[in-house]
Amino acid sequence: MNIVTLLPFIVLIGAMFLMTRSAKNKQRQAAQMRDQMQPGTGVRTIGGMYATVKEVSEDSVLLEVAPGVHAIYAKNAIGAVLPDDEYNRIIHGIEGSDDDAPVVPDDLSSLTEGDEAAEKAGEKKIDLGKDTSGDAPAKADASAEDEAVTAEKPADAAKAEPKAEPKDGKRDGGSDAK
Repeated sequence: MNIVTLLPFIVLIGAMFLMTRSAKNKQRQAAQMRDQMQPGTGVRTIGGMYATVKEVSEDSVLLEVAPGVHAIYAKNAIGAVLPDDEYNRIIHGIEGSDDDAPVVPDDLSSLTEGDEAAEKAGEKKIDLGKDTSGDAPAKADASAEDEAVTAEKPADAAKAEPKAEPKDGKRDGGSDAK
């Protein structure tokens, strides 16, 4: 037989080997995680329920799902063993003391305090809004000039000029055809 005809089979067998190898690694890691369980540990089941481990036997686990409520689960039903700080954050809403976490202010006053210091230092604030103060006199002057020009034109010249097309391209007088 030719090696070229065997090449697809060799590649297929290699791919199957790699897939089963990664699946076995995941199973081994899950078994190690379940072996780390001990009474008092917080866990999440594969169904998404959070509970505290009370007792661990060979194939099952006794979980306290609520104060005074106990349930027996198979070890395979444990999806994750959670660290204490994560379990307390999820269940009790207790945040750990993270010194690296950014401080978010409760109001905007602390964000604007830096602007006053910048003004004192001589830095000029940049206003990104429209400047309407400079445009208003120019528009008023232009409208006065337009009125003067139209007053000087004779009446027949105004009639002879073609009407300008609307900017939106409608030629039917603005009515919508339905």
